[in-house]
Order: sequence, then C-alpha cells, then structure tokens
Amino acid sequence: MAITTEPFMLSPAQMAQAAEDAAYAKATSTPRKSFLLGLTGGGYIALGFVFYVTSQVGAAGLTWSGGAKVLGGVVFATGLVLVVLTGAELFTSSTLTLTARASGRITWGRLFRNWGVVYVANFLGAATMVALVYLGGVWHHANGAWGAVVLSGALVKVQHTVLEAVVLGILCNLMVCLAVWAAYSGRTTTDKVLAVTMPVALFVSTGFEHSVANMFLVPLGLLIKSGAGTEFWSGAGLHRADFADLTWSHFLLHNLAPVTLGNIIGGGLMIGVFHWTIFRRRSAAS
Repeated sequence: MAITTEPFMLSPAQMAQAAEDAAYAKATSTPRKSFLLGLTGGGYIALGFVFYVTSQVGAAGLTWSGGAKVLGGVVFATGLVLVVLTGAELFTSSTLTLTARASGRITWGRLFRNWGVVYVANFLGAATMVALVYLGGVWHHANGAWGAVVLSGALVKVQHTVLEAVVLGILCNLMVCLAVWAAYSGRTTTDKVLAVTMPVALFVSTGFEHSVANMFLVPLGLLIKSGAGTEFWSGAGLHRADFADLTWSHFLLHNLAPVTLGNIIGGGLMIGVFHWTIFRRRSAAS
C-alpha cells in the first residue's frame, strides 16, 4: 500500500503561497478563458441567490427571523462552493490577484485587464440568470411571495448611503476572500465545502454587500417592478409606489460602484496583501 507524505492540510504559509500562485495563474490566463470562466462565476453566484430567495419565502412572519437569515446564508454558499470546485472566475475573489502584483510577478496592466474582463463577464453571467428566472416566471411562485423577497431585498440594497455601501462591501469581501483563502488549505471536496460555507453564511445572513450577487438581485428586482401586473402586486400585498427608489441610477451609483470599491479594499488589501505581507513578503524580496 502506498504511503502518502502530503500533509493533511496546508499551513498558513503554504496557503499564502497557494493563493499567490492561483492569483498569478488567473492574471496570466488568456482573456478568452477568463471571460468564459467569469460567465460561469456570475451564473453560479446568481444560482446561490436563487436558493437564498427561496429559503426566505414566508420568513418575514417568523418570530426568529435571524434563524431564517442564517439558513439563507448557508444555502447561498452553494454559489461560491460551485465557483471554488469548478475553477470559475469571480471578481470578488479575483481581487486576491493583488498578492501576485505585490510579489512583482504581474504588472498593473495584467491585473486590471483580469479584473475588467472578469467583472464584465460576471455581470453578463448574472444577467443571463436574471433573464432565465424572469422569463421562467419563478418570481410568481408562492402567489408572488418569491418575487416580493427579491423586491424587498433589492430595495434595501439601493437605499444605503455611499459610505454604508463601501463599508458593507469591505465586510463582505473580507468573508468571501477568507473563505477562498481557507479553501486552499483543504485536500478534499468536503474540506473545501466546509471552509467556504460558514464565512459566506456569515456575510449573507448579516447583510453585507457582494457586487456580483447584486448584479443578479437588483436587476431582477428592477425587471419585476417594471413588468409585474396588478395581479402580482395584489397577490404579494405590495404597492409599486413603495419601490420608487429601486431604479437603475440608484443601483449603479448608490450600490454597485461603492460596493465594488469596498470589495476591492476588503478582499484585495485587507485579506490578500495583508496575509501576503505576513507570510510571503520576505521570500518574495529574496
């Protein structure tokens, strides 16, 4: 019987090396490959949000609504689990390519090219799922209660102040990039799933802001708002006028732009560069 000498899990220093190597591989990949993997990444996160919304139908009436939020966070983690296991590209975790830039292995041009390609691809992947969910009539489920969860969640996201949106974006990507970083330590599928799930559940259940997830939720809410008939509004017990703040300009300027900035700070700087400085700076300099 063969005896393996591989460690049960990577040490923190080995995780930092693995994260840097993965960041380098992402940044030096061809734009075509990054784009295609970015499409799947946006789609997988959107599917995680579909699962989340389904878990929240009827939760507003629960006495212990926090438990429903935790459940929603756990099921949403399905999206990031799929990203990690399939090698899809996600902008929020791609902010970790700052580690490869810090070590001098890539240029700023390569870094920003990778970010731009993945960001656009994530948006298109999420938009594809928006179209499928909308055209499939999923938002009519439970007499419109499914769509009501989308609308309520989207409205909250566009009503943050710019400062709140930036800070919530920082907090979110602290958790996402910690989840991805921790997943590098695992040797099995089970290891990686467990490493990813709880940090993601924390950020989702607490209401932190993830730019790619918002690329799905808010546009879907906007579509429902503009396309729903009177039977939907009456069945869901909602009024269109209550969603006056749910507009494309509010989404892009009050949510997506500041949340994206916060995601870069939280993931790229506060996780990626911070841990690189601890574990990799000396070896990179030598």
